[in-house]
Amino acid sequence: MTQGTTMTQPSGIPGGTGETPLLQVRDLEVTFKTVNGDVPAVRGVSFDLFPGENLAIVGESGSGKSTTATAILDLLASNGRVSGGSALFDGKDLTKVSRKEMVRIRGREIGYVPQDPMSNLNPVWNIGFQVRETIEANSDLRGKAAKARAVEVLEEAGLTDPGSRMRQYPNQFSGGMRQRVLIGIGMSARPKLLVADEPTSALDVTVQRRILDHLATLTSEYGTSVMFITHDLGLAAERAERLVVMYKGQVVEYGDSKEILADPRHPYTQRLVAAAPSLASRRIQTQVEKSGVAADPLGDVEPVVQAAEAEAKPEALIKVTGVTKVYDIRTGGLKKTPFKAVDNVSFEVPKGTTMAIVGESGSGKSTIAKMFLKLEDITSGTMTFDGQDVGSWPRRKLLEFRRRVQPVFQDPYGTLDPMRSIGTSIAEPLVTHGIGTKASRQKTVRELLDQVSLPSSTANRYPGELSGGQRQRIAIARALALKPDVLVLDEAVSALDVLVQGQVLNLLAELQSELGLTYLFITHDLAVVRMVADHVTVMRQGQVVEAASTDEVFENPKEQYTRDLLEAIPGGDFVFGA
Repeated sequence: MTQGTTMTQPSGIPGGTGETPLLQVRDLEVTFKTVNGDVPAVRGVSFDLFPGENLAIVGESGSGKSTTATAILDLLASNGRVSGGSALFDGKDLTKVSRKEMVRIRGREIGYVPQDPMSNLNPVWNIGFQVRETIEANSDLRGKAAKARAVEVLEEAGLTDPGSRMRQYPNQFSGGMRQRVLIGIGMSARPKLLVADEPTSALDVTVQRRILDHLATLTSEYGTSVMFITHDLGLAAERAERLVVMYKGQVVEYGDSKEILADPRHPYTQRLVAAAPSLASRRIQTQVEKSGVAADPLGDVEPVVQAAEAEAKPEALIKVTGVTKVYDIRTGGLKKTPFKAVDNVSFEVPKGTTMAIVGESGSGKSTIAKMFLKLEDITSGTMTFDGQDVGSWPRRKLLEFRRRVQPVFQDPYGTLDPMRSIGTSIAEPLVTHGIGTKASRQKTVRELLDQVSLPSSTANRYPGELSGGQRQRIAIARALALKPDVLVLDEAVSALDVLVQGQVLNLLAELQSELGLTYLFITHDLAVVRMVADHVTVMRQGQVVEAASTDEVFENPKEQYTRDLLEAIPGGDFVFGA
């Protein structure tokens, strides 16, 4: 069979560094038991992964890519089962080995980096204990040797000052830092195979590059194979030799990654490639043309209304002036050391516009959002919303503030009650604020689900039954329920595949146009910034290093740090096919 064409069987395709695949998946079938009967989630999936090779499985949320990985690792939900096929790892069929043997294999021979960091780190144990526990369970290291290895693991995963970080807890880490801890844990035993489910979706591009470079070192030095489960086609193009494209539980294309992405054959793959972030300028042009603004032949937006906008500059709805946030970090016993997470930050967000705050994980961008949302106290400086000081906003008026300002957080699973149905979770803000009747709220829930491209039947499901991308769409739907003035979007589209990401961003743009919404957009994804933001504030180590219009930052970055961010975009130089 020809590489890069539609296929479901891998037999006869050479590749890798050895003749015998490390992992051979053949006709894998996964079925989930539901109240409506058995639902096939994975159907006849087959592929090979060779020693020292990187393979990427791509597809939209719900396509079956994560289910395929968890089935191979025997980590399916209790209502799921492998109903057919096999997964031979180093000669052993993982679908047939005992639970005890599978636990040993998962710990020592197969590393796993799950998609959702907060639900996979215990909030009551410090980071050092959790890393050390894994090392002791999967090696002969104990005591000081295990602790030394734990520090080494965190350093390899890209964390600064790992010795001090060992004493901190998950809630004291940013989302990206928590993800790096999971990556470190997954790599700690030097496994033969590392299964990484969206391993860098929560990471900024510079840290992402360091992590991916480290994975490349493992591959070359230790012969580790890596299976990426990802929606990032740039990552797949740059880091994977082989690509599996999944759609509705089946493999629609399989073969050489660059060949497939440069010349996709299946209509679904063509849609994915057309929506790839590296083609962001083309997507911007399409959106602008829909709004009636002219674009030049090079794809750059023509500022036909620039003069008018300059004369009638919208009033700043949000003003941040000299804001500083200091945390006290416990360093042992009763000793504490002050840590300045945000250092004298100032910016303004005009009404009806989008301000993107970008920077590395731990740069302070999410802390800015938490202070504005009154989830953290401001140490010094002021934040005003619609002329009122957020820091001194009276408690009796907090409900009014919450109605006008709604968040969409980075971690969708942590913000959805696992014991409540999706419909109940989306309707919760309406109930809290006493809006509508039960019937009207149910109608609103259905409309919101439709807006974020989910079927109305999703209302009867629970968070644990949904993929990460689907949960993120639920979080966005819930935030939109009250039709607020401001949305604070903290990595709100980082868990979404490119097709759904495009749908959600278009939805946000339409809502902003129709309702005059103002967005504070916290993200590490510069391609998304180019699509949606009017202005950009670049942060590093708690400080603003550059602030300008989006076009200025992308076309003429003044700081080396900003240039480093732009150059680190995965697959930025790869030319995707039409």
